[in-house]
Amino acid sequence: MWENGVDIYNVRVIRARTNLYFGVGAIAYFREIADQLAARGVTSVLVVTGHGSYKKSGAWAVVGKILDDCKFQYALYDGVSPNPTTTQTDEAVAAGRAVNAQAGVAIGGGSPIDTGKSAAILLKHPGRTARELYSQGFTPEGALPIVAINLTHGTGTEVNRFAVLSIPETEQKPVIAYDCIYPTWSIDDPALMTGLSPEQTRFVSIDAVNHVIEAATSKAANPFAIMLGRDTIQLVVRYLPFVEKDPSDLNARYFLLYASMLAGMAFDNGLLHYTHALEHPLSALKPELAHGLGLAVLLPAVVQVIYPQKAQILAELLQPLAPGLQGKADEAHEAGKAVQAWLNRCGVSQKLRDVGFTKEDVDKLVDMTLKEPSLASLLEQAPGYANATSVAAIYMNSFLPLV
Repeated sequence: MWENGVDIYNVRVIRARTNLYFGVGAIAYFREIADQLAARGVTSVLVVTGHGSYKKSGAWAVVGKILDDCKFQYALYDGVSPNPTTTQTDEAVAAGRAVNAQAGVAIGGGSPIDTGKSAAILLKHPGRTARELYSQGFTPEGALPIVAINLTHGTGTEVNRFAVLSIPETEQKPVIAYDCIYPTWSIDDPALMTGLSPEQTRFVSIDAVNHVIEAATSKAANPFAIMLGRDTIQLVVRYLPFVEKDPSDLNARYFLLYASMLAGMAFDNGLLHYTHALEHPLSALKPELAHGLGLAVLLPAVVQVIYPQKAQILAELLQPLAPGLQGKADEAHEAGKAVQAWLNRCGVSQKLRDVGFTKEDVDKLVDMTLKEPSLASLLEQAPGYANATSVAAIYMNSFLPLV
């Protein structure tokens, strides 16, 4: 295994559209980032984060001290919740405007980083709101420089151009994708993630697996996305059990984090389709639903639907968890059950009925999926032809385990 030759304590810069500091101890390199911000004339920043993980992880002890030592003025907004809202983003923007922020620092998982990306756009566009941004009320012409300090190994948002927010009053959870929100610098430090709960660890790792299954099978998929997908699933299947056994296992966290980063790059290239499009209405209606859990509920039925069109690709990707697949279209049900069995081994067996939905909700869920423009655009990338019938079938087949 090539992983045995990697020194996880040797922090390296991985250069994509983002300069990513990767490795155990990478958080210390925020000093280098701060120096680069100062060289650009930045003297004031907006820090966007959640309620407590930025402190519990140890990230803020380093970042806050460096901001103080370097004499940056900053506003700290720590009101981001899971499944963040446009209201929270507007509050963060107001805090940033109060200090004339010239850059944004987001600390957390997908929710704080996506909020920070959105705030970076709005601080560059006075008079605009998050609701306008996520309702396609304007096309941004730029954003403030963004520093993303990642605290989970799931979303990949620290290396891509996507962000997601919920609009509470319309029960929508749209997606945006703009080149201006690639973070300028990011930090992936596995040592900041040893405090993730077992549930969070499972859910974020499942998120990474979903990213690559979709990215490798979309109409926009390319060989790069497929290759990244193969490596991502192999690493997650191999290293998640080690972290389940010992949450402080830095070697396993390192490779789960690397897998998550690969997955973020994969869907930056191959895009997403069914699973994410159908999950967003679930967590829009039930904000307490963890994104990764919502994806896990849907994934076996999605794999069953898309397998006939992408059998050879999926047989290769799913080999670490379903080694018997031959890449034949008639294996679709077997493939869906294999994914379900892996999720069960990970301790995630919930279905739609278990997370509070009934079959009477399906019509509304289908309507929300098809009528939200950004989700409809995801469905356009699904293999085959996605429509109300296929979307309803996935929801219906996700109420109970596949048998």
